Amino acid sequence: MRTVNLIADLRQQVKAWRQQGQKIAFVPTMGNLHAGHLALVEQARQHADKVVVSIFVNPMQFGPDEDFDSYPRTLAVDSEKLEQVATDLLFVPPVAEIYPRGHGVASQVDVPEVSEGLCGASRPGHFTGVATVVAKLLNMVQPDYALFGEKDYQQLQVIRRMVADLCFPVEIISVPTLREADGLALSSRNGYLNVAERELAPKLYQALQTAVQGLVQGRRDYAALEQEGLDFLETAGFVPEYFSIRQAASLKLAEPGMTELVILAAAKLGKTRLIDNLACSLVE
Repeated sequence: MRTVNLIADLRQQVKAWRQQGQKIAFVPTMGNLHAGHLALVEQARQHADKVVVSIFVNPMQFGPDEDFDSYPRTLAVDSEKLEQVATDLLFVPPVAEIYPRGHGVASQVDVPEVSEGLCGASRPGHFTGVATVVAKLLNMVQPDYALFGEKDYQQLQVIRRMVADLCFPVEIISVPTLREADGLALSSRNGYLNVAERELAPKLYQALQTAVQGLVQGRRDYAALEQEGLDFLETAGFVPEYFSIRQAASLKLAEPGMTELVILAAAKLGKTRLIDNLACSLVE
């Protein structure tokens, strides 16, 4: 595996592969890699000849009171893991390489509608930061395929919309959420949980499963199902942020007759903010 830090070196390598007629898949990450990230790389290998992974903790997507400075940076361990899954190129740019004039004055990519509400409501500017850095990385790598996990469902839909609206010549491939044996979705932030919080954390997935079960059994009282989910989480010891039933593609509010839905939830457990979602296909 080759590691580069500069855009020029990244482009030089990609150009050489292109001249050889090889397909390229790209997996953008913020590092602190877990099995979910490695599953993206393994899936990327199924689609392309060469796999590029980036590790970049993007300051533009963190709010002023969020954990940018304390976000885990584990490059040596991450590099070893990526070697083990046959990554071809690791791109680890410094902040100044991505935002040479500073991220506060950089051009930005805003994706209306699908960025609004849910995490977009509680993290103002977050999805603008995500869309901007992903757009820049896609322009740098120019891959045939880019892979994203479904755990960050709203982020995935933001990226799909941006790629479609801005005519990026890349296919976005989503990969299902990987979970621990007890159902907790794999996340870099799970490491923030203490022992007691870790025992409670799977109840977030349990709440989603209960809501899906209600929908499958014919309930369409969406507001009541959402409130039951919020109440369950609060009783379990979470501080819930949202529990919402949405249309799967647009993330607009669910309406009667809709068959492709997704339930999304976010809640704090101690100081750790957890998100999860569960899709639901109904037969009307």
